[in-house]
Amino acid sequence: MRPELYEEVKLYKTARERETYDNMADLFSIMNTLQCLEKAYIRDAVTPREYTAACSKLLVQYKAAFKLVQSADYPTVEAFMKKFRLDCPAALERVKEGRPITIKDDKGSTSKAIADTVSLFITIMDKLRLQIRAVDEVQPDLRDLMDTMATMAILPEDFDGKQKVNMWYQTLNGMKASDELTDEQVRQMLFDLEQAYNSFNRSLQHT
Repeated sequence: MRPELYEEVKLYKTARERETYDNMADLFSIMNTLQCLEKAYIRDAVTPREYTAACSKLLVQYKAAFKLVQSADYPTVEAFMKKFRLDCPAALERVKEGRPITIKDDKGSTSKAIADTVSLFITIMDKLRLQIRAVDEVQPDLRDLMDTMATMAILPEDFDGKQKVNMWYQTLNGMKASDELTDEQVRQMLFDLEQAYNSFNRSLQHT
């Protein structure tokens, strides 16, 4: 019997090495998920609107994940995929284009507005989770989100998601640029934005 053969093999020795492996795992999973989504869309397993929302979110996550992995060893996502034998050609094509296949060059298209809305929701919520709470760092994104949703004819005027976003925009608009949101405000704002984002996704599925 050799007890050492039954010991757990750890890929890392330090907290920094562990974070590196976690970041690579995140990028690996995002690329795999994006590949599966592309296949699902091709097979009509998801509607165009569901696909656009999900793909937009994954592309935002990909950009953040790759920045954490990018290095001399992995200057490009292709190098990362080759190293770990990740066969995701459809996901790679989507990453190169930088937008869901449903989004055309028409900047006024509904599809682009959907993608922009998803991206802004995620950006704002990520900022709050990272304790970025100064008014001048959050309010501009809220304004862009409010303006983008206002252009979407598929959303009714009384859409609760728009009302929640508008409420927080007005709250921050009444504060100084240097002011910061309190812990209670951050928690409530995250809760409201999560609800608004979920409502937005549900509205796409029923449009």
